[in-house]
Amino acid sequence: MSDLYQFLADHHIEYKRHDHPPVFTVADVERLVPPLPAAKTKNLFLRDKKGKRHFLVVVPAQKRVDIKALAAVIGAGRLSFGSPDRLKRFLDVDPGSVTILALIRDAGHAVEVVFDKILGQEKAFQFHPLVNTSTLVISRDHLLQFLEITGHEIRRLDVPALDVLG
Repeated sequence: MSDLYQFLADHHIEYKRHDHPPVFTVADVERLVPPLPAAKTKNLFLRDKKGKRHFLVVVPAQKRVDIKALAAVIGAGRLSFGSPDRLKRFLDVDPGSVTILALIRDAGHAVEVVFDKILGQEKAFQFHPLVNTSTLVISRDHLLQFLEITGHEIRRLDVPALDVLG
């Protein structure tokens, strides 16, 4: 984790850190993380049926993603959640700590990034710093700087949501 903080410092990427008890779900975040001046995000690590393509999908925290519809939108066949082993192998984080900041560990650019278009309106975001016991608030400009430095392009699209009743 210290490698992330060193990376952020070396590249002048500003953040505000907030420590808290471990959080594993959006409900945990609502209960245990104090209100912060940034958009809460949910980060999903997905894989295609053959396990050849891997995706990090970033959406607003309350959004329920329609994974079947998302697969069609991104042309990936059937999608499912990546196993803890795959998550460790590709992003070197544990379940509950999935974060766009883990792209620092994806030097081979094996993970494709999908960013929900609606988040483009936000000025700052909340992300875990590779562990689920802290949250960083990072501005949109500094997040884009991070992605540029790590060499990750993001696909901005309207991530399909499940019907609230469905």
